[in-house]
Amino acid sequence: MTHSPSSDFDSASTGVAAVERALAIVRAVAVCTEPISLADLARSTGLYKSTLLRLIGSLEKAALVIRRNNGRYSLGPYAHVLGRAYEATYRITETILPLLEDLVNKGTESASFHVYNDARTRACVLRVDSHHSTLDRIRVGDLLPLDRGAAGRLLTHYVLERQPISVTGLVAVSLGERDPSCAAVASPVFGPDGEMCGAISLSGPRERFSAASIRKMSKQLQETARIATVSLGGRWPE
Repeated sequence: MTHSPSSDFDSASTGVAAVERALAIVRAVAVCTEPISLADLARSTGLYKSTLLRLIGSLEKAALVIRRNNGRYSLGPYAHVLGRAYEATYRITETILPLLEDLVNKGTESASFHVYNDARTRACVLRVDSHHSTLDRIRVGDLLPLDRGAAGRLLTHYVLERQPISVTGLVAVSLGERDPSCAAVASPVFGPDGEMCGAISLSGPRERFSAASIRKMSKQLQETARIATVSLGGRWPE
């Protein structure tokens, strides 16, 4: 039997598609606060139930997803192992959360930490609400568009487009991009390998983002991002 390069390409393409679909399932399960049904997984991922069952079988073997007694699905124990490994590597919570709390205690808007999720979305992994009576609606676990918002723009620049670190790319401002009534200022955090770990964002109602408040928050935010970067073993551009 003759072996052709095109057959390798077709197999690789099929394999990549299967991996992407499997990861879509894991993401759908991960963002749910309760175990998710097969029907809801189908609606969330756009996959046929037969395809879901086939891929879930592989995910169950890898302990990334488990089927509960009621027939619903949740994250498996290996997802916890990965989470702990990520946490140990970057010490995200213990490093970033106190800095977010400090920003809020200084009277800023709500502080969040966003990381790259995929080519279309970013994930909010840490959040501290401001002390103001009106807030924007962002919660831990939310998936937000990568192409809109201050944090999304930074993640697109440094992670998706892999642009070099620059002193001119240390703050981004968005006014009504994702939500017409909201605004945000964000600054990147870099890790020891020079890669962007995520973005710290200050967000809230657009009417509170005057030119003066944006200047003040941008300065506070960049100093906080610098401290976070150094704490994580990264280098802040001077």
